[in-house]
Amino acid sequence: MTKTASNSPLTGQVAVITGAGRGIGRAIALTLAELGASTVLCGRSREALEQTSAAIQNSGGPSSEKSSVIECDVTDLHSVEALAERIERTFHRIDILVNNAGIGGAGGPLHQLAPDNWDRVLNTNLRGVYYCIRSLAPLMIKARSGHILNISSLAGKNALPNGAAYAASKWGLNGLTYSVAEELRPHNIRVSVICPGSTNTEFSPHEGMNAGKMLQASDVAHVVAMIVTQAPQSFASEILLRPTQKP
Repeated sequence: MTKTASNSPLTGQVAVITGAGRGIGRAIALTLAELGASTVLCGRSREALEQTSAAIQNSGGPSSEKSSVIECDVTDLHSVEALAERIERTFHRIDILVNNAGIGGAGGPLHQLAPDNWDRVLNTNLRGVYYCIRSLAPLMIKARSGHILNISSLAGKNALPNGAAYAASKWGLNGLTYSVAEELRPHNIRVSVICPGSTNTEFSPHEGMNAGKMLQASDVAHVVAMIVTQAPQSFASEILLRPTQKP
């Protein structure tokens, strides 16, 4: 049975999702739209974002007509500031920010890693989150309400040989999240980090793993839905998400 706007838990709320064109970001956007939120889909590829927007519109959910596409490069402060200005001008609010945009790669031993590859990973996975919080949190502070969800990884909790740059970005993201959560609690803003294990997406191949046993993008989206519909007196500051069976 399709939910109507009146009985959907996120009706009237605005959710911004970075990296919404593919994989986990796409799944999160579809889930938040199904819960009634107006979704703002952000990323560098307009074509991929338009495909996510079309999927939301075709879903027939309560917010199927409330999906906006905004091209944004989270590694470019001016691009993120322009995003924030447009959201304030168009929606006058932001209730949910999902910092999902991220990249992997940069494999091999750290001492052989090119500085440009290090910068590419850290700028996207860590600096980009800083830019988004810096630009969008003030709208939440003004409203004294909001959720910020950072999509990290179990690589931010465990050693990752031949992936030190990626691991460093996610360990850093975890630390950033814990600290920002304390900074924003007085403003009634809840900040959470989700650390999934290996997730089966078309852009995150994992050689030698059973795709059927891996986490799916929808599993991460389910956790996001749980967090943003949680009762107001509490919040989950960190969730580690693992597959039931090792893939």
